[in-house]
Amino acid sequence: MIEKRHAFVALTLLFIAGSAVAAPPGGWGRSRWDDEPMSPWDRSSRESQRPDRSREGKVVVDRFVAQDPEVEALGKGTASVGWAGEVQPVARDRAVFEAAVIDALAHGGYDTTAPGNAAGQVAELSIERTVVEPEAPPRKPVSGSMEVGVSNRGSMVGMAIMIDKTKPLTALLSTQLSVRIRDRASGKALWEGRATVLTREGDEQWDDQAIAGKLAASLFEGFPLAGRQN
Repeated sequence: MIEKRHAFVALTLLFIAGSAVAAPPGGWGRSRWDDEPMSPWDRSSRESQRPDRSREGKVVVDRFVAQDPEVEALGKGTASVGWAGEVQPVARDRAVFEAAVIDALAHGGYDTTAPGNAAGQVAELSIERTVVEPEAPPRKPVSGSMEVGVSNRGSMVGMAIMIDKTKPLTALLSTQLSVRIRDRASGKALWEGRATVLTREGDEQWDDQAIAGKLAASLFEGFPLAGRQN
């Protein structure tokens, strides 16, 4: 009788121990946590945190052509470059944007070698620069999170550590180049256009010369026919 009782107790303990460590059908590979992210840095979260940089470097252009017979003189004869308004840009901007527009005018059919006061038409320039987005705040290089869960299958502890070595984005700048072409004799505006591009401050790919060249080339693309209404 005593031996049977010992055997029953041993069998009971074995059953309890077995039930405590027994894996569910199919093993531990599948549980309710498999359908939930273990940390906030799952694939979809990482992608959603990436900044949208699709606007950078794309030029937006608007052009206006006068409804006047004198517009037939566009792209013909001589042209010079001047600056509109009383506020003049700094010397470096002045030189860089003047050179870019003169080059675009030459490609558009003008003779740009004549003295300014002798040219038949004058292209008046203006530049406007604004901050569209300020510089991003500094990021934590190392961060982490922990998750704890309990179910009828057992308990779960999850930990994630993210190391972010990326530098915060610099300010997003808007640069707009506006050009108005006038007939020097009459003062009448024959053509006007503006081109705008967004770039990051300090981006080596977009220095002042690259920005000026891109804006001028885009603004005068198809000149003088571009912008005319049939």
